[in-house]
Amino acid sequence: MKFPKLRIVMVGTSHPGNIGAAARAMKNMGIGRLYLVEPREFPSPEASARASGADDILATATVCDTLDEALTGCSLVFGASARLRTIPWPLLNARQCGEEAVAHPGEVAIVFGREHSGLSNEELERCNYLVHIPTDEAFSSLNVAAAIQVVSYEVMMASGSAPVEATQRDEPASAEDVERLYAHLEETLVELDFLDPDHPRKLMRRLRRLFNRSALEATEVNILRGILTAAQKAARSD
Repeated sequence: MKFPKLRIVMVGTSHPGNIGAAARAMKNMGIGRLYLVEPREFPSPEASARASGADDILATATVCDTLDEALTGCSLVFGASARLRTIPWPLLNARQCGEEAVAHPGEVAIVFGREHSGLSNEELERCNYLVHIPTDEAFSSLNVAAAIQVVSYEVMMASGSAPVEATQRDEPASAEDVERLYAHLEETLVELDFLDPDHPRKLMRRLRRLFNRSALEATEVNILRGILTAAQKAARSD
């Protein structure tokens, strides 16, 4: 496959036929790594039938209990969703997503939500960008496998375009290291009486958006956690 650092993640898929159709779409575009988070039914004869020759992708698919498990090792995460959010999130179209995914030096995940409800706000918080595929307002419901086809096509097209000159960066932070940073940040803000532990979500969501937008490097995460540790020590010595 052409894109060994790219994984497609499907969350809570209800219909096994959509998993098979997604595998077919991926193989058409040279993408081979499929991660499934709590699928309702897998493996399934219906998935195999809809894969139409992409059985190798189904055979090597990784089934995960949580989205965090599916994102292990990733340093750039896109969340595809038809629903725009109350709190604005960094937004890309499918073409921009393909370009960013191809140019990124580390592990990349593109996450697709449930057929009927998409990605939750909590799942979106794990993503650096929201990917929105515009549709006709009169019929805006897009099948998840069709959405994967659109984004996978843009990934393939981006790989054949003029190379993007990447800015020299240190190693990008992994998804799990960034999650540990957010947990440490929330703990510290509570200790400093800056965050109400009974109502933390709105502030933390905005802070996640801020840091996700900056595409944190591993060194930057270490620096930030060192600052948080120093702040905790100062607060406890008062």
